[in-house]
Amino acid sequence: MKLIELAYFTENIQQMADFYRDLLGAEPVAKSDNMAIFMNGETKIFIHLKYVPVEGELPADSHIAFAVEDVDATCEALMQRGLTLEVPPQDYYWGRSAYLRDPDGHMVEIIKA
Repeated sequence: MKLIELAYFTENIQQMADFYRDLLGAEPVAKSDNMAIFMNGETKIFIHLKYVPVEGELPADSHIAFAVEDVDATCEALMQRGLTLEVPPQDYYWGRSAYLRDPDGHMVEIIKA
């Protein structure tokens, strides 16, 4: 597994973008009213506008994402180790992903590399 993304959901995109611009000393590689993306090496810092999910949508929870070659096989191995998936592998517009939570409730995404 390779850490590829830190995703933060916020109600203030500009304030978060300004903070990460000042912290990293770099402008975002993409920015709109609803999001900003910074790159730190190969890791994306994705700042997204917080929203209230409707049924069937993923929660607007900050999360980390790990890239794997085979999402389904990785999720099967994780479940065999006793971990529980919150959202099983599915295809999204950004690729195939699954989600689980750590013991403190932080969301973890498993995504196709």
